[in-house]
Amino acid sequence: MDFQPTEDQRALRAGVRELLAGRYGREALRASVDSGAGVDRALWRELGAAGFFALRLPESEGGVGLGLPEAVLVFEEAGRALVPGPLVATHLAAGAVPGAADGTAVVTAFDLGGPLVAHLDAADAVLGAVPGAAAVPAGEPVRSVDPLTPLHRVAERGDASAYREEGALLTAALQAGSALRTVELAVEYAGRREQFGRPVGAFQAVKHLCAGMLVRAELARTAVRAAAVTGDGGEGAAAKLLADEAAVRNARDCLQVHGGMGFTWEADVHLHLKRAWVRAEQWRTAGEAEELLARELLG
Repeated sequence: MDFQPTEDQRALRAGVRELLAGRYGREALRASVDSGAGVDRALWRELGAAGFFALRLPESEGGVGLGLPEAVLVFEEAGRALVPGPLVATHLAAGAVPGAADGTAVVTAFDLGGPLVAHLDAADAVLGAVPGAAAVPAGEPVRSVDPLTPLHRVAERGDASAYREEGALLTAALQAGSALRTVELAVEYAGRREQFGRPVGAFQAVKHLCAGMLVRAELARTAVRAAAVTGDGGEGAAAKLLADEAAVRNARDCLQVHGGMGFTWEADVHLHLKRAWVRAEQWRTAGEAEELLARELLG
C-alpha cells in the first residue's frame, strides 16, 4: 500500500494552498478577527465553486468524484490558513442539503456533544437536527474562546453520530494543518528575532522546541493520511488524538518561541491555539477516542 501522495494529489494540495493564499491570506484573517465575522459568504461560494465541498460527491451528481485521501489534503490546507466556518459539516452535507455542494448554503452540525452549536447564526441547516424540527433551531449566544467560532446554546439536542467517523478525521486534518503552520511560524520568528546579538533560533532550547513541534506535526499528518487511506475506525480515532495534541501543544510551544510577542493580540499564534481548543471538542473528544481505542485493543 502506497501512502505517498500522487502527482495529482500534490497538485490538488498546491492549488488549494494557492487559492487560500490569494483569497484568505493574513490580511483577510486579521480583517475577519477585527470584524468578528465567522463566515464569509463570498469566500464560501468561492470554495464551493472550486469543488471544496463537493470533492467527494460523485461526478454523476455534479461533484469532483475524489475520495477521503484527497479530502484530508484539502482540509490540511484549510487548517493551515485558519479558514473559519463549519467546513467539515458543509462538506459532509454535500449532496444531502441543497446548496451545500456549491457553497451557497452554510451547514453546521451538532458536533460538540452537548447543547452547543458553532456558527449557528450563519447556518442554513444543521446536520443531526431532530426530524421534524426547524432546519436551524433557535439558540442563545455563548462566549467562545475563538473569536472566529461563535457558539450558541440550543434547547434541542441533535444527533450527528452518523457523520462522526468522517467528521472526526476531517477535523483531525484541520488540526494537522494548523500544527504544521505553527511550526513554520515558530521557525520564521526564531530566525529573525535576535537576542544577545544572535537569532534566538541559534539557542539550543529554542531548537529543541521547534524540533519537538515538527515531530508532533509530522506524526499527526502521517496518522491522518494513513487513516484516510485505510478507512479503519481505530486509526481514525488515533489520528484525532494525535492531531489534537499536535495542534494544541505546537501552538503553545510557538507562543514560547515568540516570547512576550506571542501573547499579544497582534500575533497570529493565539488564533491557532484557540481554534485548536475548539476543534479538540468537535466530533470526537480525546476521552471518546481513547475509549474507542481501548475497546479495539481489548477486543
